[in-house]
Amino acid sequence: MTDRARARLRTRPTISIESLLLVSSPHYPTRTGVQVAEPVIDDVAPRRTRDFADLTRAALSLLTAVIVMVFAVFMGGITRGVESDAHTAAQAINWLANYPSTVLTQLVTIIMVVMVLAQILLAREWLQAAVSAIAMFLGYGTVWALSSLISSLSDQTLALALVSAATSFGSGLLPDIYAGMAAFLTAAGPRRTRSSVKWSWNILYITAGVMVVLSWHSVTGMLVSMTAGRTVGMLIRFIVGTQNKGVWGTSLVTALRGIGLDTATLTRHQEPVTLNRGSFATSLEDDLTQGSRLYDLTTTNGRKFIVSVLDAQTHTVGYLKQVWDWIRFTSVSIRRDKSVRDAVQHHFSMLLGLHNIKLPAPSPYGIADTDESAILVLDANTIAMPANLKTLTKADAIAYMRYVSVANRRGYTHRRITPDTLARLEDGTPVIAGWSNGDNASSTANTALDKVQILSLLAALIGMQPAMDAAREAWGDLTLSTLVPFIQKVAVPSPTRALDTWDKQLLKSLRSSITALSDEDTSEAAEPVTLARFSWRSMITMLLVLVAVVVVFTQLKPEEIIDALTNANPIMAVVTLTFGVCGWIGSSISLGALMDAHKRDNTGVFMSQVAGGFATVSMPAGVGPSFVNLQFLRKSGYRNTTASAIMSAALVVYYGVYFAMLVLIGMFTGRNMLSGAIPTNTLVIVLGIVVVVVSIAMMIPPVRHWVTQQLMPLAKTYINQLLDVLSQPKQLTISCAGALFQNITTGLAFWSALQAFGYATNPIETTFVFMLAYALGSAVPTPGGLGGVEAALTFAFVAVGVPQAVALSATLLHRVVFYWLRIPLGAAAMKWLDQHNLV
Repeated sequence: MTDRARARLRTRPTISIESLLLVSSPHYPTRTGVQVAEPVIDDVAPRRTRDFADLTRAALSLLTAVIVMVFAVFMGGITRGVESDAHTAAQAINWLANYPSTVLTQLVTIIMVVMVLAQILLAREWLQAAVSAIAMFLGYGTVWALSSLISSLSDQTLALALVSAATSFGSGLLPDIYAGMAAFLTAAGPRRTRSSVKWSWNILYITAGVMVVLSWHSVTGMLVSMTAGRTVGMLIRFIVGTQNKGVWGTSLVTALRGIGLDTATLTRHQEPVTLNRGSFATSLEDDLTQGSRLYDLTTTNGRKFIVSVLDAQTHTVGYLKQVWDWIRFTSVSIRRDKSVRDAVQHHFSMLLGLHNIKLPAPSPYGIADTDESAILVLDANTIAMPANLKTLTKADAIAYMRYVSVANRRGYTHRRITPDTLARLEDGTPVIAGWSNGDNASSTANTALDKVQILSLLAALIGMQPAMDAAREAWGDLTLSTLVPFIQKVAVPSPTRALDTWDKQLLKSLRSSITALSDEDTSEAAEPVTLARFSWRSMITMLLVLVAVVVVFTQLKPEEIIDALTNANPIMAVVTLTFGVCGWIGSSISLGALMDAHKRDNTGVFMSQVAGGFATVSMPAGVGPSFVNLQFLRKSGYRNTTASAIMSAALVVYYGVYFAMLVLIGMFTGRNMLSGAIPTNTLVIVLGIVVVVVSIAMMIPPVRHWVTQQLMPLAKTYINQLLDVLSQPKQLTISCAGALFQNITTGLAFWSALQAFGYATNPIETTFVFMLAYALGSAVPTPGGLGGVEAALTFAFVAVGVPQAVALSATLLHRVVFYWLRIPLGAAAMKWLDQHNLV
């Protein structure tokens, strides 16, 4: 053993068995038996706290009431079935039916009110008692008002679903016991803090079950009344606040003694060192723990600590924010620490992990917890100080970036780097603080977000170019180039974007600067990663899905379709389906021929054409497949401009072949009976309006400059690439052949549909009439031309002599194959493409 080790053993304080046994006494015995003074405690009793969980529960209760009423109106059979099952199980308590319902409800009400108020008054919580009683009155008033409102509606469907044997129309429609008692017990709670409240809730639930079983109250009436009272109680509880039951004073000293800390002095922090922009103040002294109470602790042996106490009620805000981030973000993992115990234990492990990888961070001593609080103890000598954000240099930026890089290499990510997290040690060493929301074993996306957050923050503080130079020195150009897909507004925390030095164009400038460091192919391939669930793109997608659902359920007429399919010739119906598959093959050939051989996946091309049928459900005819083709080409390795050129070339080929077929078949068949249906004057008027608008716009100098400087270069590049695609004879010929095959098989599909109902026609003339009518019907701006196509096809074929019943039946059969059947098949194809990263 070395001399230094022997000296350390001689100076280490020893703890006797007697001191351990007497540690709970008012005075602490020393090794010599001399009594020392009691600990000096300077604390403030926890005040009433507004728990945001109460507001959340109020919203959920209100939503539950709405759902129950919707079920009562539109799904009355389900609720009646539940009540019937409950009545069947009532044999054991039939004897209660001999007593009036009011006797039971009044008895239960008195028991609950007396029991709860007695416990509250014995604890001398006068405000709590008054608030609970007021909440009960408001609960009764709310359910009476709600009953009167529902009873006054002209449509009595909802009132009939809520009424029961013991209630009546008017103010007594809903049973008031549940609303009054739910509001009362909620305001008197929470149930975990008072045994009387817990038992009263159990009594109320049992009473509700008995009343429903005996048919005195309806299931829906009981649920609506209880959720209404619960909503009122939660709102009152949030407004008034609830008494904080967290550990403090002598109880906190006792908890600290449990982890080996004998308190000499314990002093409460009255004001935090640093204020965050969130709902609660935060301080670097406990590593920016949100909503905590801070204490200075000096032990009997002279050591100094920072004690951070996180109460269950104040932790709710942090947890709700974690949940919101979990909902808001996609492609990245988000922590959700529901309890204060989980939050503090995780924070403790994060700090230990940082020390393990030799990064400076607050040194954790230990943790303790009680029913309502969790305690984190930190060494006071390792606490960092706030950095002066106005004097940061490039060298500081490099140090901060290297700190983040070291943590990321070991799998640790911060998740929320803001101005408050920039700190320094006493010797001036830059450090990153605030690791309570961080995590370990992180994904590549999370590490990239950390780098984006620190880069954008430092760019706002010291300037974009110095920050870029620091990043290149700390991380290298290769790492920087991988950040481009993650440089998005949603990735940057709001406190950073709230800085006075923040520029809305900063992220765009960062992307441009990083893109300039890499070659063109790499920069084009760096597509933005989807980080936010709620964006314009996702909102538009949801809107399109909603439109699709509305279209399907409002326009689909199953009885007509079933009748048409039932009367159709099975063989010719199968032939129609076969032609539908051939249409996919033709469009696959047309698109695939324009793609490079090494980028063409034949299966993927075919599946993209199948998926186009699903996109058609929510977009006008032709738009949906084009959108899918563009996404497929981009995922196949093409740049945006090249992908747009190939997609446009496929459209040019398709419509060019379509128009050529109309002209040629019309010349040889002599069919001109629909020529008058083409809205020539309308097209001319629209064209003239467009020309006038464009001309006036170009007369305005700012608009003209924007068009010539911004749009014209892009248009020129796009047109050149489009001409380049169309100038390849072999590929163009094959593409035209595919489009020709697609158009012919689609027209022949309608011919076979007519054959399925026993009407023989000339296939060439039928194809001509179909193509002309389909083009007119598709001009209707509805998803897939729905409605317009059916009307145009039926009218066109009736005009050429086809019986109306046959024309309508054939149209429905054709639309089943080329529209309705393509919805589930297209959805399956879209899922396949998504799994193979091709859309």
